[in-house]
Amino acid sequence: MSAARKPILLWAVPRSRSTAFLRVMIERGDLEVAHEPFSYLQADGHVEFAGRRVTSPIEMLDLMLDVSAGERRVFAKETSDYTYTPLLEDKRLFSDVVNTFMIREPRAAISSHYAMNPGATLDEYGFEYLHTIFDAVRSATGEIPLVIDGDDLVADPEPTVRAYCERVGLDFKPEAMRWEPGRRDNWRRTDQWHAEVAESSGLVAGKTPERRETPDTNEHLRRVAEHHQPFYDALARHRLAG
Repeated sequence: MSAARKPILLWAVPRSRSTAFLRVMIERGDLEVAHEPFSYLQADGHVEFAGRRVTSPIEMLDLMLDVSAGERRVFAKETSDYTYTPLLEDKRLFSDVVNTFMIREPRAAISSHYAMNPGATLDEYGFEYLHTIFDAVRSATGEIPLVIDGDDLVADPEPTVRAYCERVGLDFKPEAMRWEPGRRDNWRRTDQWHAEVAESSGLVAGKTPERRETPDTNEHLRRVAEHHQPFYDALARHRLAG
């Protein structure tokens, strides 16, 4: 498969604004977009994509490759709060897929995640496993994967999206930077996590709730942030903007 037809996979730490980025990819209209298909497979045992039902990560990878080889290139966003061992053991993930990554400053991402899921385990915050996937891609390909930062995305939306598109072989479509507010079927199962994106009409930083727990007010979150900070720092050295 030519580089221009390879599926694009965005690996993202939870609460990094990755769904807002996915919303841009949906608005383009020329991509077959999948929202966290491998997470859904782990949680539900099945996922619907491109009019087909799949029940395993390898079957999902097969389908992504098939669809991209046809008329519409695939863009999929996935988060690093689950582990994906069978998928990472398939060499096609590295040779036939464009793997990209999205991060966000840990204190903000962890505070946002905790507000949604106060019972989250240390691993579910996702920075360490995102770094593991990044290293696997870099080792398999011999190249440094593309990394974008969610804070850069809302600070400089058009330059960040434009540079991302250039790197992955997509035309930049400025009209995709704005949309009508509303929920999407793509993320109906996890709808409560995406309320801010559903209410938005573009890439902007939302207001932080005044009563949100942060590493400054919560000792548990302080320890979580300290654990994940080195993994963020290692990825941030390669980020596209900032």
